[in-house]
Amino acid sequence: MLKETIAEKQVRAKKIIELLSAEYPDAKCSLDFGTPHQLMVTTILAAQCTDERVNQVTPELFKKYPDVYAFAEASYSELQEMIKSTGFFRNKTISIIESARQIVAEHGGEVPATMEELTSLTGVGRKTANLILGVAYGQSAVIVDTHVKRISFRLGLTENIDPGKIENDLREILPAEHSTNFNHLLVYHGRAVCKAPKPKCDICLLIGLCPYGQGTLTQNGKDA
Repeated sequence: MLKETIAEKQVRAKKIIELLSAEYPDAKCSLDFGTPHQLMVTTILAAQCTDERVNQVTPELFKKYPDVYAFAEASYSELQEMIKSTGFFRNKTISIIESARQIVAEHGGEVPATMEELTSLTGVGRKTANLILGVAYGQSAVIVDTHVKRISFRLGLTENIDPGKIENDLREILPAEHSTNFNHLLVYHGRAVCKAPKPKCDICLLIGLCPYGQGTLTQNGKDA
């Protein structure tokens, strides 16, 4: 594919979103939560862990710690034990308890709704902050997880591998009203078709819009 202008990428991105939206009409955040703080906790737990595993852990977790105040008063050892199966549980415990204490002390118990305030919390990076802003607060957000990083690169929507740079690239070309859902669409597509080790390019509905897929099929002697 020839070097595209930003405007051309915007047109292609819109077509990609239209196709994926039709294919995955029920695409949404796959983490189970009831409040912005619960979403923050689930996102912290999801680092290096599957959403499915997190969703198995959180019902009992949120029963024991029903709000941010309960997490702020949580025992480190008890919380560690409850989240142990999600991996990296010591660091996650620190992030969850310390961020809860910050929210109580500095924000009156309410999860803040700005990027600057969110990323000042312990354990909250831009990915988590964008997820909270987009999913919990309905703001236009660009969430760069492993699926978005992999698939947006394959689609030629970015040439970067750094999440911050990918976010900036996508922010330039994604329609603001669809930017949050773009993450959910790519997660669904990544799990079903555009897998990390071996993408199913031969059955991908985006093949006509994907330079990586077209190159793969050409190498395999198939028509794109």
